[in-house]
Amino acid sequence: MYGRECCLANGDLIKVIEIRITRFIAEGSNGIKVDLPLDYPGLFRIVSDKQPYRSVREIADSLRISPDRLGQPVFRMASDPKQQQQQQHSDGAVREGVSFRITGRGTDEEGHECVDCEELAQTEPRHCFSLRLSEQGEFYECDDSQFYTLKELAEWKMSNGRTRTVTKAKSTHLKDDVLPDPLEEYKGELTLTPVHEIQAIMKFRKDIVLIPPNLDVEVLDVTEQHDFRFFMQPLSLKDVFLKPVDTFPVVAEVIERPLHVPEELSFLWHSKHIVIHRAVEARRVLVSETCRGEQRRFLVPASYKGRFKRRPREFPTAYDLQMAQSSTEELHVVATRTFESHYSQGPTAAAAVQVGDQFLIRKRATSSSSSEGSENGVDKMADALACMKIEGKKQEATHIPMYLEGNFIEVVHDKRQYTVAEICRCFPLPFNVKVSVRDLSVREDILAGASGLLVEEEIADPYLQVSTLDTPHLCWQVPVNRINSMTVQLQQKWQGLETDGAQLAGQALVEEIGEDCYYTLRRYAVGNLQPPPRPPKKFKQPTTNSLRVKPPRPNKPSRATSPKSPHCSSSKPELLMANDSFSKQKRNTIAVSSERRPSMPLSTLPRTEKVTMATKMDIPQEAVVDAVDDDDPHDYEYIDEEELDFIRRKFHEDAVLRNTVKGKPNTF
Repeated sequence: MYGRECCLANGDLIKVIEIRITRFIAEGSNGIKVDLPLDYPGLFRIVSDKQPYRSVREIADSLRISPDRLGQPVFRMASDPKQQQQQQHSDGAVREGVSFRITGRGTDEEGHECVDCEELAQTEPRHCFSLRLSEQGEFYECDDSQFYTLKELAEWKMSNGRTRTVTKAKSTHLKDDVLPDPLEEYKGELTLTPVHEIQAIMKFRKDIVLIPPNLDVEVLDVTEQHDFRFFMQPLSLKDVFLKPVDTFPVVAEVIERPLHVPEELSFLWHSKHIVIHRAVEARRVLVSETCRGEQRRFLVPASYKGRFKRRPREFPTAYDLQMAQSSTEELHVVATRTFESHYSQGPTAAAAVQVGDQFLIRKRATSSSSSEGSENGVDKMADALACMKIEGKKQEATHIPMYLEGNFIEVVHDKRQYTVAEICRCFPLPFNVKVSVRDLSVREDILAGASGLLVEEEIADPYLQVSTLDTPHLCWQVPVNRINSMTVQLQQKWQGLETDGAQLAGQALVEEIGEDCYYTLRRYAVGNLQPPPRPPKKFKQPTTNSLRVKPPRPNKPSRATSPKSPHCSSSKPELLMANDSFSKQKRNTIAVSSERRPSMPLSTLPRTEKVTMATKMDIPQEAVVDAVDDDDPHDYEYIDEEELDFIRRKFHEDAVLRNTVKGKPNTF
């Protein structure tokens, strides 16, 4: 185990090998302050830093840059024309406001240190260029939609000399954990302040010395005066995996033993020396348990000897049916939800779907026949899925829209048993299965106890093939990313008997992983599927008493050219003046009552009101008919004539009340 030094003697020679983050101090906006270890079960999203970086060198010195996706930060340059003119280099210029990803460090043709960049534009191919570390400007960190564990934040996303603001995205804290979640009730931004620790080795000790940051001791840099080749070089499993191929096979001494290992890998704890045969990228199948409670996640190797039977799959929409189409078999489903179509004609026509309706989706077309529906190699998104509707012993061709929510359930006719390799090869993933025959080569098959399993996808993961010195022919695949806190020291080349590649395949075991590891493995899955099409707007059938469009309002004649009515004097009556004033204020703000009221006959209105209403209602019938036939794309709300009559009556009553003295009628 690591040794923790609280004091050092005068003259001790120490070699610092790493300065790492051991924990975070999280501070919230409500005053909460907690210590979070790196193995805290939770996922976080990064809030972009508002403080700009003043040069490319500041970015390169502050953040860890590597070919790994986690080590490729994304920035954008401030929109300043003066600064844009300064960002000139041999390969082009950084455009203002355009995001770019830093993919690595290197040197240009003139020998200057630079960083390799890739412009994140929508056009293909993307523009790649280099930026010298001496370039000045204001570079802002871009928003990051990914989520990270605290361990990934400590390793990749912490900038030297700066804090990091995050928000909690998901909690993977289990209900049966002994310690409660300190952030269970907190929602908001958290400021993470890292707490560092120094890892060092000493001349006469093989273990790694951990020096806390609060140790008050004076040190002197003597790097140039001493030869440090006699110091041991402890390596983690990740460091060993990155070694050149000609390094293997090699004998390694176990310096630090892992904390938790499966029973099959217990030799890593008991053995003092091990043989590392080679580093491989092994294939694993990501499988999840299908249950309503907490799901368990597994990594299943292709060498798993158990057998699986198919289970019915669920498809929420017809679009999911299209995604599940296979080139090897037809898909038989039954609808469990009623869908009433509002469209019976046109391109979006669809028949109503009832509970219990059965459909048969044909096999996916071959590349030659499917090329007719593609353009420049890109498939066109169809609006409806062609299938066969099963009615007894008859089948009728039909189309169901992609947005149809029928909650389809698969009808399984296949009773055969499959291996995990056959499932990944023959069927589109994800795929529902259940263990029918357990793996008899292991003491306990953890997959056999699951009520149902969802085979999600195949992934590649780094492994080391390791064995003991006594049994070099029996090697196991040790996961590099999940065997934590193990440190070894490489000694000499393994001089045992040479074995061929078949014997070096190594034995693999089914691993149960946590939620944080599951989301980390699935973070960079390539999502090349197009989103489902949006359903059309709901069609509204107009009522029989409503108009299709609002009737056009006649233009108001000018005072100079309009003839005067023989029934009106030259001066406008006070009642009409009041009515016009009220109409200007309430023309567009009168609330239409939802309650229907009986209309007042037009003959009961006074002469002035009847003249005004007649002007508005005197509209040619042909204009209304043409308006109805017009294909208006807008979705208006219409008022029927009963409501119009009620508005007229209310309008007249309010006007009369305003011109009436309390208790005495108004006399003109």
